[in-house]
Amino acid sequence: MTDAAPRIKVCGITRLQDAELAVELGRDSGYATPKIDVRGVIFDGRERVLLMRERADGRWSLPGGWADPGEAPSAAVTREILEETGYHGSAVKLIACWDREVQDNPPPLPVHVYKLFFLCRHDGAVQPPAALETLEVGWFGLGALPPLSLGRVNHRQLERALAHHRDPALPTEFD
Repeated sequence: MTDAAPRIKVCGITRLQDAELAVELGRDSGYATPKIDVRGVIFDGRERVLLMRERADGRWSLPGGWADPGEAPSAAVTREILEETGYHGSAVKLIACWDREVQDNPPPLPVHVYKLFFLCRHDGAVQPPAALETLEVGWFGLGALPPLSLGRVNHRQLERALAHHRDPALPTEFD
């Protein structure tokens, strides 16, 4: 990287701009590291969870996806919630950091993934979600869940999220 590399400030930290970052990441032949998947959990007053139906497999999941380089995990999850559901939300608590491979035998991926689950709150207005990834959005009780997109979320993870919603003093979980 030269001193002339384009830079921007993100959350008070100087970062490379996207084009230069892509070049630098393409040069990386170092140690392989896991990808980070963020998932946002919003419950309503009736303890129903906000889910979105994935275009990729037609099944339901918590809003979420890959965190982008240079993006704080809490910013990534709020961006994903808005893009996939149209709901404005904000992260209030890290529920868990789970290794995807340890969680209930998920479908295989070519990369290793750490999953960060955030308890979030709904912050107001709703706008239509981006149509690229989402087929529909809905609120569901844990006893009446639609078919889940396993590998993205499973029933046990939703049960743990509800426990954290009911008792925010629970410690962050990890494996």
